[in-house]
Amino acid sequence: MDIGALASAFIGAKIAEVQMAVAPRMLRMNADAEASVVEVIDAAQQSMDRLANVAAGIGGNLDVTA
Repeated sequence: MDIGALASAFIGAKIAEVQMAVAPRMLRMNADAEASVVEVIDAAQQSMDRLANVAAGIGGNLDVTA
């Protein structure tokens, strides 16, 4: 084997090592993001549940020009 092939193999191994170290962190970040989405959806559902008993037309003529 020549020096170039050894260097290339070494660099490829280091890149693979870094990718293997980063992969679990990325999976953890994705799981955290999914958990955040679930929390937002749950909060929205709770808000909708509170507004379910409001009479029709409430807030329809709200003047927001201030």
